[in-house]
Amino acid sequence: SLNRIKASGLKLRFCTNETQATREKFVKKLQGMGFDISVAEVTAPAPAACRILKERSLRPHLLVHNDLVPEFEEIDKANPNCVVIGDAAENFTYANLNEAFRLLIGMEKPVLISLGRGRYYKETDGLKLDVGAYMKALEYACDVQAEVVGKPAKMFFESALAEMGVPPQQAIMIGDDIVNDVGGAQRCGMRALQVRTGKYR
Repeated sequence: SLNRIKASGLKLRFCTNETQATREKFVKKLQGMGFDISVAEVTAPAPAACRILKERSLRPHLLVHNDLVPEFEEIDKANPNCVVIGDAAENFTYANLNEAFRLLIGMEKPVLISLGRGRYYKETDGLKLDVGAYMKALEYACDVQAEVVGKPAKMFFESALAEMGVPPQQAIMIGDDIVNDVGGAQRCGMRALQVRTGKYR
């Protein structure tokens, strides 16, 4: 069906909240499954966050997965003045969360940027807590509102639409997540379709 979409001449973007790997690694994995996909066709939270960091001269403390760190290689991380949180998986230790908390609580105007707000996701060995749960912990502890750059943020979908040069009324989002995929796209003025795979429940 992916090949049919491409053959039809319709514009296509893969919108992912993948924050455990670089886009390159993510694309290689999908190519290995037989998908015809390139890095240029992927809209992901980390590069979107990097744009914000550069625009606002922010130097992040990263609480992200080790495999995602290369996405931030061109960003100044010395003397951090904000925290960027992604799906850090095993890096979500008490010590690492507490370090992020201490940095935020010590800032006059704390800035917390989250690469998503998902509650959980599904892997082969079952459901896993997602970044949103840890984002909420830091929001609560530091009395700060996180800026979300992944789905369902309006800005995320708008950047995908801008990359394609398509108005929201002419786009449809297809995904398994009623909140992040369907809800986020609808709030942006797009139509959306929920598929009954993955975590659709």
